[in-house]
Amino acid sequence: MKPLVHITGIVAPLNQSNIDTDAILPKQFLKSIRRTGFGAYLFDELRYLDHGEPGQDCSRRPLNPDFVLNQPRYRGASILLARDNFGCGSSREHAPWALEDFGFRVLIAPSFADIFYQNCFKNGLLPITLGTTEIDALFAATEAQDGYSLSIDLESQSMKTPTGDRIHFEIDPYKKQCLLEGLDDVTLVLQHESEIGKYETWRSVVEPWLFRH
Repeated sequence: MKPLVHITGIVAPLNQSNIDTDAILPKQFLKSIRRTGFGAYLFDELRYLDHGEPGQDCSRRPLNPDFVLNQPRYRGASILLARDNFGCGSSREHAPWALEDFGFRVLIAPSFADIFYQNCFKNGLLPITLGTTEIDALFAATEAQDGYSLSIDLESQSMKTPTGDRIHFEIDPYKKQCLLEGLDDVTLVLQHESEIGKYETWRSVVEPWLFRH
């Protein structure tokens, strides 16, 4: 998992509440568990005017010109600004995989669905929760200025706007450290591989019947 310490990026505003995981990545794309290759199908039913299937050449598909990510001013965005209850619906981990594969590293919304929120941290995405007033101000600023970007510093838990204003955000200390160091659950456990080996050796001595086959 890629560490996330600082990031400066263009903000794309998705001005719609209750975006569910099926909208983020439709069900027909859940046939792979490779974690990569899903970015082309992110928001598939919103981005394209036809029906998408796995393996399609998306460069030949008709784009929906009204969808925010298809507008040239938001090309290359790495920060997604959203509305309430982002990531609701099913618990599919493919949704954060698709967002990360597309190029997003930070999501900002008034609220996230709980399982989706947890899955973001496991896949190198930083979900930031802000109050509605701050979100409304960010939507207004993003839509008013081409190339509107934010500089986000996870260490100090702050984001800096183009005018120099700073916005503080809260994050669980454990999840923050995992993102800063690029640790998911597996790599975190493997950091203690030596201690786990010593414990298993000790158990095999004091309770040998547990290790008989």
